[in-house]
Amino acid sequence: MNDRHRLCFLDGEMLPLAKAKVSVLDRSFLFGDGVYEVIPVYDGQPFVLDSHLQRLANSLSAVHMRCDFDFAGLVARLIKQNGGGDMAIYIQVSRGAPKERNHLIPAAIEATVFAMTQAFPAPSEKAMETGVSATICEDFRWQRCDIKATSLLANVMLRQQAADQDADEAILERDGMITEGSSSSVFALIDDTLRTAEDAPVLLPGTTRDRVIDVARDLGITVVSRGFSKTELYEADEVWICSALRELLPVTRLDGRPVGDGLPGPVWKKVYRAFQIAKRSC
Repeated sequence: MNDRHRLCFLDGEMLPLAKAKVSVLDRSFLFGDGVYEVIPVYDGQPFVLDSHLQRLANSLSAVHMRCDFDFAGLVARLIKQNGGGDMAIYIQVSRGAPKERNHLIPAAIEATVFAMTQAFPAPSEKAMETGVSATICEDFRWQRCDIKATSLLANVMLRQQAADQDADEAILERDGMITEGSSSSVFALIDDTLRTAEDAPVLLPGTTRDRVIDVARDLGITVVSRGFSKTELYEADEVWICSALRELLPVTRLDGRPVGDGLPGPVWKKVYRAFQIAKRSC
């Protein structure tokens, strides 16, 4: 369905995306005062929906935003209204639109709830055959990256910094340790052990990452939540990034250096194949 006819949800109404409008006083517009979630849908079924909605609830709680809303029902409605199949659903909850701009959180205000679907981007043949590239950047974001907030300027800047170096992703380093990507979680295969950073306020708890961990463990692969340094990442046998929309991609070039032999590794191939089956049975 093209954008002109694609239906979205805004404050209780289902309407064409092109006709959706919010107030210029909406706090998400003025302050980035909102949270969001992205949910993959395969064959009309939302992927690990409970995990996504729990993360949304955690984000709402962390920013002290009340929003009693049937998000599961909204997801089902959007899938049906937009024809089912494969897609992604974006949900955004803003604190709302008060009468005046003020940093102080209004005492009583109704949240703005917006949701839309978008096409699910298939990875390119080149990414599958030769992998993607990444560069390591200093993580200058705020201290509460575990909140999936709409204020993503730092992530945008870091992603652009990577693009300016002809890299597909920025992998972030804070206090000598790798946290995550600008819009992804990061895995490293080191000494036959798959490692990913443990959950902490400085990174987003990844729902796709958690499912990848389950799939890898089902295959008999040792997986640990233990961080790693830039040096360890350079020396890793395999490096992967994953997210709701990218799924699971192999990083084969890091700061211009080959990762392993410079091609997608055998462990990634095994986990990727199993993930393709698992994602349609969640």
